[in-house]
Amino acid sequence: MNQAIDNAASATFMLLTVQRKSEIAQGVTLFELAYEDRRELPPFEAGAHIAVTTPNGLVRRYSLCNAPSERRRYLIAVKRDEQSRGGSASMIDDLAAGATLTVQAPLNYFPLAQNARRHLLLAGGIGITPLLAMVHELQAAQAEFELIYCARHPESTAFLGELAAPELAGRVKVHHSHGDPARAFALEPALATYAEGTHLYCCGPRRLMQAARELTRHWPAGSVHLEDFGTSDDPKAAGETHFTVRLERSAITVAVAPGVTILDALRSRGVPAPSSCESGTCGECRTTLLAGKADHRDYVLDDDEFDTNIMICVSRAQAGTEELVLDL
Repeated sequence: MNQAIDNAASATFMLLTVQRKSEIAQGVTLFELAYEDRRELPPFEAGAHIAVTTPNGLVRRYSLCNAPSERRRYLIAVKRDEQSRGGSASMIDDLAAGATLTVQAPLNYFPLAQNARRHLLLAGGIGITPLLAMVHELQAAQAEFELIYCARHPESTAFLGELAAPELAGRVKVHHSHGDPARAFALEPALATYAEGTHLYCCGPRRLMQAARELTRHWPAGSVHLEDFGTSDDPKAAGETHFTVRLERSAITVAVAPGVTILDALRSRGVPAPSSCESGTCGECRTTLLAGKADHRDYVLDDDEFDTNIMICVSRAQAGTEELVLDL
């Protein structure tokens, strides 16, 4: 999304109506959002998301999964997450057709690369949502692309019927592991060889994202794009300890408890800090690290940036580091 649209969208909020609600897979509900009078909505590009205020007051970000050419509706798919703080459950349980939602206009930190010759899309579970919009856009542009979609079971695979359309034959590969790790899709052969001009777009559970990043370290800089909206647990979360963050310019020290992000700790003290995805993938919350060793949990920074930068939405202090000093 260009900067002009991005800046305009960031200040726009809309009251949209749930025009349609339907279960499209086990645990996955599709919502069609539009103005009551069906007038045109702000435009979006494939990979964009909207921020929605759920009925229980939480703000959640959902990728738009319909074709960007559709200007009078937004489609989002919500997967029930029993381990979350209730955002997905509130959307699924408390919303019915005819209800209204406060929605922020689309923002895009996961766009298609305009200079790519070939697009390789890798989805895991509900991570299919932004990639489905990419499929629509790439198909309309007659661009070269391939989608690999990994899921556990057919009955919980969103958009399975849509992706089986004849016009997508040979371009879409859906793999089901049936919950057996031994039957997981073999990523290494798919990513081992880099083809000139290829860009990878990956969205899904954190372990899939991490594997994709590790297997593409030999790819050219800027050719791998990752997006994650917190659909998986972070295995590093167990055993977290207290530490403090000292803000050099503000002369404020903030305690960060286990299970609390630096970003949330700063918010609780009224300290403003930029953020967007809050999953360590967009780079919006990049902050200069002046002192201390960070436990980096993002998908943005390269190894040579670890000593001087930190993504405060997901990363923490390393074990044994009692204080991080930030340029805030």
